[in-house]
Amino acid sequence: METIYNRAPRRRGNRGARSIALLFLAGVLAVFCWYGYMRYIPNNEKTEPDYQFEHPIFVRGTESAIGAIVENNEVKLPLSVLEEVLGADKPIRYEPDSGSIILTTANKVLHLKTDSLSAKINQKPYNLTITAEKAGDTVYIPAEPLEELYGLQVEFMQDTGSVTLLSEGDSIQLGETASSKKDAAVRTEPTIRAPFIQKIPQGQTFRIWKEQDGWLLVQSGDGLTGYMNKNDVKLTDIDQIPAKAEEKPFIAWKVLGNKINMTWEAVYDRKIDTAKIPAMQGLNVVSPTWFALSDDKGMIKGKADPAYMNWAHKQGLQVWALFSNDFEPDRTTKALATAATRFSMIQQLIGFAQVYGLQGINLDFENVHTADKANFVQFVRELTPLLHEQGLVVSVDVTPKSNSEMWSLFLDRAALGGIVDYMMVMAYDEHWASSPKAGSVASLPWTESSVVRIMQEDGVPSNKLILSMPLYTRIWTEKKEADGKVTVTSKAVGMERIKEIINEKKLKPVFDAAAGQNYVEYKEDGNLTRIWIEDDVSIKARVALVRKYDLAGVATWQRAFQTPTVWKTIDNAIKQRP
Repeated sequence: METIYNRAPRRRGNRGARSIALLFLAGVLAVFCWYGYMRYIPNNEKTEPDYQFEHPIFVRGTESAIGAIVENNEVKLPLSVLEEVLGADKPIRYEPDSGSIILTTANKVLHLKTDSLSAKINQKPYNLTITAEKAGDTVYIPAEPLEELYGLQVEFMQDTGSVTLLSEGDSIQLGETASSKKDAAVRTEPTIRAPFIQKIPQGQTFRIWKEQDGWLLVQSGDGLTGYMNKNDVKLTDIDQIPAKAEEKPFIAWKVLGNKINMTWEAVYDRKIDTAKIPAMQGLNVVSPTWFALSDDKGMIKGKADPAYMNWAHKQGLQVWALFSNDFEPDRTTKALATAATRFSMIQQLIGFAQVYGLQGINLDFENVHTADKANFVQFVRELTPLLHEQGLVVSVDVTPKSNSEMWSLFLDRAALGGIVDYMMVMAYDEHWASSPKAGSVASLPWTESSVVRIMQEDGVPSNKLILSMPLYTRIWTEKKEADGKVTVTSKAVGMERIKEIINEKKLKPVFDAAAGQNYVEYKEDGNLTRIWIEDDVSIKARVALVRKYDLAGVATWQRAFQTPTVWKTIDNAIKQRP
């Protein structure tokens, strides 16, 4: 008989589950081991720094996109890096056609050229030991003048080839290796597993530039940069990069306890008969329109009159001669385009100032292409230090802000305001000669808005702004045509002529509250004539704005449009106290 045994079934499912569990535990253990390895076991491999260039440039611990050139242990720096480091307030201009490079400060202008050791600072020779150069598309500038003009500190480490740029006024945290460590590794990345570049022993100071995820970007004494574990670092001192010695600033002429009161003297084809100029109470500056750009090479034509200068000085008046672009846009474009033509204009103006004994130059550039905005600023930037060196006040005329390309948009009022001593806001021609609509030459609300916008939008301080007021008005004629349309024409006349018209026609002015000035109208030959009057009322209201905003003073266009009493009106209004 066959015996049959009952066997227990195999538990295959339990064995599979145990295997999976064991594999999972092994995986977890491996992950923990790997995590611990990565977190706690440092990489002891040393590597050489992997910088992009033979002479890398470091700015706040970070390598720049372009390296330096080193010649006889002297450093040349790429213009693009300098523009980033120095910023817009320390501009450098490069002109590729001539290879000219111009560095400017408030007091100095340095001209140099690529591949030339000859340079000039203001109008004196400046010695270079290495040249600027252009390599490919990059312009390189010697470090030495950058240190002298801008206070830029350039550190070249011969052993490592690195260059470090430090700006004046920088505050840099310093550190040392923590006392618990013999030395600390500087790694290529902010992780313990990154290879190290070098190890810094205790007692050696290094710079700390920033923190990142528990690591510090540091720079050792030999100029190399990398990451150091924050726990390995002890903070020590703050290093303050000193500012270069400040030169004595130019102090622009002003009237102590009073305001500037200037008038323009329009000089046309004949000399001014000073014997016919009446007494002008309170006036302290005259600006004769003596100089103008005569060609596109920067030549200046002049109409200066020594007799007028003698008369002005006997009256105790400052003379700030006007230099205009003759309102010629294409001529202006070419004259402003190159360092050579700009410098020629500057030298001529200095020569005129010396010959005639001027105290200032007033710049009046109008009808200029918007594309020339930067070139005009550059001209003023180069001109101002050289004129200041001669003791000359520099002022610039600007129109109220508008969308007019040739008369407003080309003016960088913010940049100009940071350079010149005074800015004349030519607050007139709200309604211009060919305006399709009759209106005030300068209504009070428009005048106030013109000044306020430049202060608020362009940041020009009130103590640099001079409110320029019209001594003329426009006689508007509105003629109704056969088709029913109204044609508007105008002509500009001075204050005396308006008084004559009012007396002749026995008109009675009424106050136009919207314009802030008196107004008359009358009909003649079937046409309507309208006049917004310039008189004591309008002048007093505008001078009140000078007091309200504490502006530097007033100017008037132009002296020949006066009525003799206007000078007393201006003077009394300026000196009026609440």
